[in-house]
Amino acid sequence: MYELLWLLLPVAAASGWVLAKRDVRRAGKSIGALSPEYFKGLNYLLNEQPDKAIEVFVRMLEVDSDTVEIHLALGNLFRQRGEVDRAIRIHQNLIARPTLSKEQRAQALLELGQDYLRAGLFDRVESLSLELIAMDAHTVRALRLLSDIYQQEREWEKAITILRKLQSAGGEAQHAIIAHCYCELAEQARKKNNDDEAMRLLKRALAADGECVRASLLRGAMAAEAGDCKGAIRAYEQVEKQDPAYLSEMVPALVDCYRRSGKLDALSAYLERLLAAHGGVTPLLVLVEIIRERQGEEEAMSYLSEQLRTRPTLRGLAKLVSINAARAQAEDDSCRTLQLVSETFEHIISEKPLYRCNTCGFTGKTQHWLCPGCKHWNTVKPIQGVEGE
Repeated sequence: MYELLWLLLPVAAASGWVLAKRDVRRAGKSIGALSPEYFKGLNYLLNEQPDKAIEVFVRMLEVDSDTVEIHLALGNLFRQRGEVDRAIRIHQNLIARPTLSKEQRAQALLELGQDYLRAGLFDRVESLSLELIAMDAHTVRALRLLSDIYQQEREWEKAITILRKLQSAGGEAQHAIIAHCYCELAEQARKKNNDDEAMRLLKRALAADGECVRASLLRGAMAAEAGDCKGAIRAYEQVEKQDPAYLSEMVPALVDCYRRSGKLDALSAYLERLLAAHGGVTPLLVLVEIIRERQGEEEAMSYLSEQLRTRPTLRGLAKLVSINAARAQAEDDSCRTLQLVSETFEHIISEKPLYRCNTCGFTGKTQHWLCPGCKHWNTVKPIQGVEGE
């Protein structure tokens, strides 16, 4: 409520000034001779009745060169409040006025396009954005609107074209988003069993953005499905160079490829290097299992305990308890206690989110390349720290 009042105060002040100025110009009145309606609206505002105040101010304003900015401000206010229909009506009313200058019309078109985007009327957003680009007005913002709608409508080829134009026009790097668009197209090709096309698109993704983890993970998965473990390992190992935050996403698949190739020694050496360079509980737990298979539970527990002293993690501790529970005698009281503790750990871990957006804080248990909360690409990553990696 108070935020809305603060937003309305400038509108009220501007309305009073414009109306007073108009009165002076048209009737020779003094600046103090304001309309009773203005004071009525101001009274509503001071009594924390913003809806009534808005109605009064809208009713007072006629569209002319003095009031265009106020109408734009009111339309923006309605859109911010979620009253998109009212915002649309105000901006449509502006555009219908033949007295607008080219600059004023362009601004009203841009605001109306944002209204339509909020309302989900993508075809109208597209039409207005193309009109703005043709007018050579607000080109960068119009291109952003087109980029948004093409991504939301999953028209990835159109999105790539617009993103390249936006990159040239605005000077802002769009290569990461372009790479994701190619990955989306590759995913579509895979669903149609067109692996050659999918691989071609993934190469284009990496050409657009050499740090695109998603493209490397997809290339690795395709190579593994084709039985090319060597190619899959090569693709998966690129992730470390691109963004180590995603190591936990590739390690399980990488381990499978190494095991299928019968290269456990090479796998152990690689995971130890990863652990030393980047930490992470996922490579640690794989190493613990390899030690357990080869050297027994005592060595596995000793190694895990040593690692937990320097890198404590909830999942690592749960693994240690689980190994201890498996070693204890089935009927022993301590065994039953350890099993209970192990089950409790598993329950706690299962309830924890695995991923968090670094921009808006969205959390979830599934990887999203496009954050469902803030709609940013590449911001949802595996959670680090004691409760994560």
